[in-house]
Amino acid sequence: QVRLVESGGGSVQAGGSLRLSCTASGRTFPTYAMGWFRQAPGKERDFVAAISWTGSRIAYADSVKGRFTISRNNAKNTVYLQMNALKPEDAALYYCALDNENRVVATLDTYDYWGQGTQVTVSS
Repeated sequence: QVRLVESGGGSVQAGGSLRLSCTASGRTFPTYAMGWFRQAPGKERDFVAAISWTGSRIAYADSVKGRFTISRNNAKNTVYLQMNALKPEDAALYYCALDNENRVVATLDTYDYWGQGTQVTVSS
């Protein structure tokens, strides 16, 4: 099995920054894509960003383009989400997910493994 553990969430004021991390452990795959999703109370889980194994393919939701940056360190089995210029509407529980076929897509069903989430709160 694969275990994903997110960290780095917290409370910030609007305009602030946070850096989320997600580390994978357990069963490994030759290559895999990683994604970040978020879910606010009462809303669906939405795509935020995704990155391929080599980092050559990256995708962002329109709502975070220019503010968020996804990156990864394969030696550490870790993916990061740098979030700048945070807005109150960015507040949510942020999940990382792993796709063992190395696709970079926004579809939830594509991802095989999920973390438990890390909370991000943004005050205005």
